[in-house]
Amino acid sequence: MLTPRLKSLSLITKRNFVIVTPTMQKATDPIQQLFIEKIREYKSKSSGGKLVDASPEIKKELESDLQRLATQYGGGPGVDMTKFPTFKFDDPKIETSISNK
Repeated sequence: MLTPRLKSLSLITKRNFVIVTPTMQKATDPIQQLFIEKIREYKSKSSGGKLVDASPEIKKELESDLQRLATQYGGGPGVDMTKFPTFKFDDPKIETSISNK
């Protein structure tokens, strides 16, 4: 039972190492180097979770879609949609009297 899990863990480790290792090394291929530079440039622009190179029309469309979804799912002015909802469960009333027949 333990050996399949170890094999699976070994395979996952190998895959991750194979994927991460080339990105840690200096790229020798000029196309690969350009690709890595563009990825780093994109990541630096997209910090903060904002859209990269978005036009005002796209930003306006995104805002209207977010407002539509917020009202559709119970949001509105003053409602924090990022907060996890709180639930309140009331215990049902149970009759404790026993009738003798």
